[in-house]
Amino acid sequence: MKRALHACIFFSLLVLIWHLLVRAGVWSPVLLPSPASVARYLYEAASDGTLGQAAIVTIRRLLVGYAIGIVLGLPLGLLTARFKFSEDTVGVLALGLQTLPSVCWVPLALLWLGQTEVALFFVVIMGTLWSVIIATDNGVRHVPPIYVRAASTMGSKHLHTWLKVILPASLPFIVSGMKQGWAFAWRSLMAAEIYVTILSGFGLGHLLHYGRELNAMDQVIGIMLVIVAIGLVTDKMLFAPWERLLHRRWGTGLAQ
Repeated sequence: MKRALHACIFFSLLVLIWHLLVRAGVWSPVLLPSPASVARYLYEAASDGTLGQAAIVTIRRLLVGYAIGIVLGLPLGLLTARFKFSEDTVGVLALGLQTLPSVCWVPLALLWLGQTEVALFFVVIMGTLWSVIIATDNGVRHVPPIYVRAASTMGSKHLHTWLKVILPASLPFIVSGMKQGWAFAWRSLMAAEIYVTILSGFGLGHLLHYGRELNAMDQVIGIMLVIVAIGLVTDKMLFAPWERLLHRRWGTGLAQ
């Protein structure tokens, strides 16, 4: 409750400063609309269903691409941690491609897949995959060897040890990588929706792009606020409780 109160006070002060800057005429209203005009746009977009429909389309694309990235990244990360050949090939590739900005995948997706939903999914997968591989690899390598030795003395071998000992013990690292992958997936999808125009559904990135084209700064700022809000809600409701649970379970000292 105290953290929520502090956050409310802080954001209220930001809105007040924003309002005072607009009233003082520091920037033109065309460049910096008032909080009231942004709130008016969000209300109208929510009332006619535009905002809700765009958010649903974007979140659906994000979840599908993110899930595929995790399904591909977890086994590849385990292979990278297990075999030297995989470490020297897939591991090095993941380290290199993780530094590649997400927007760089968009031209490649357009040339390979065209203006399609698959192109959007491809960009999201590329934004997720490498973080999950690296986090899984690091998590496995940080598992205390005594866990494996203790399991082997009790009869655990091969696949059973990986599934019942190593993988659960590395979950705190994996969840951190999944959280980072989620952030990269968000950025990737927004970049893709801004550049890829398809008729199968207009997402939040498309609304952001159209606001720029129309010089509608209230729409641009409003959509940015919606994107930030979705990110905060996702972190607080999904990743933060999971991280606290895992850190308490494995005694890593990060529980609050």
